[in-house]
Amino acid sequence: MMRKQLVLTVAFIVLITFALRASNNMMVTTVPLVAKYDFYMSATEIGLLSSAFSLASFAATLYNSRICARRRRVYFMGASIAFAALLPLFYLATPMTIWLLSVLGGFVMGLLMPNIITSAGLYDDPKVRERVLAVYTLALSTSLVVGPSMEGVMLLKFSLKQVFLLFLPLGVLVAAIAPTIRFPQSEKRSNTKAKEVAGNPYFWTAVYNNLTYNIPFAMLTAFGGIYAKDFFNASYSQIELLFALFFSTSFSMRLLLSMKHFEQLIKLTYLSVALTIAGLSLMVLSPNFMLLALAFIILGFPHGFTFPISLIYIGRGFREELRNAANSLFFSVMTIIGVIVPTVAGVMIDSIGFKLSYLLLIVPVAALLFLIWRNARNLRQVT
Repeated sequence: MMRKQLVLTVAFIVLITFALRASNNMMVTTVPLVAKYDFYMSATEIGLLSSAFSLASFAATLYNSRICARRRRVYFMGASIAFAALLPLFYLATPMTIWLLSVLGGFVMGLLMPNIITSAGLYDDPKVRERVLAVYTLALSTSLVVGPSMEGVMLLKFSLKQVFLLFLPLGVLVAAIAPTIRFPQSEKRSNTKAKEVAGNPYFWTAVYNNLTYNIPFAMLTAFGGIYAKDFFNASYSQIELLFALFFSTSFSMRLLLSMKHFEQLIKLTYLSVALTIAGLSLMVLSPNFMLLALAFIILGFPHGFTFPISLIYIGRGFREELRNAANSLFFSVMTIIGVIVPTVAGVMIDSIGFKLSYLLLIVPVAALLFLIWRNARNLRQVT
């Protein structure tokens, strides 16, 4: 690919990634606040609401992994338009319709995100591919810094539901850029794709690595804002600025990964797990809002590491014709965790409280660290 064409293609990936993730993150962090403080739902109901979003996303990504590139492109285009249409509908949401809108929002995301990931990995040169994937994750992090910062400022003057209208231009931008996203020219047409993916140790290393953070992150996005408001009397604006701090440190780590090529990834994985445990512990023990903010900052570092490292594992372990299946199945596993964790967390919070629930997240993180260590010996190269 010519350099000019490469730059243009990457620019479109960055723009659609930024617009989609910023508005989607606004959606998944604001809906629980609307449910709690506008619709007066319990923690269990809020957990189920977040799980409904993730379950729909899981179904869509699973379906996405089983269809051809031509059909995926058609659905991708339709989903991009539907995503823009959903934002004003959330402004009009009621305690009943917010359930349907959450399901639709999750399904649309499941059709959009895996294809953007696959598009970012469509390069034969491993170093180019890994750099583009790093830039893609950097665009994710940028959107997750700018998005909550924008929302924090908006919430000084506007209500939670009005923010959905203010993010509508980003939804329109997603629909406008969608036709430029590349899809694979040829793909493996075998029914054994899923078996080949599931039998690859690189896939499981990517999954275990990302789950060490995705499990606590699923609970953080669903209940982190409520925790800050109920225990530290944070305003809506302060809650969004907490997430902006969190994503700022994530951004710094993804910037590092976009600038430097790492041959050995396992040390970064171990560091990520250590920081996750430290951040969760501080979050539980924080006596004031300032230390809570520090906990969010610490938790941002592993968020910056885990996702791009997992994508690099998949890029190193799969041929191009299998990468869409690997990315879709990987994304499906992450979204099914998003189904399980908020539901379980909501029940736990109603039963044993916020602090003990967050502390118990350390147990599955430590177990996943053991699985990563055990699986590392099966890789074809030292990672």
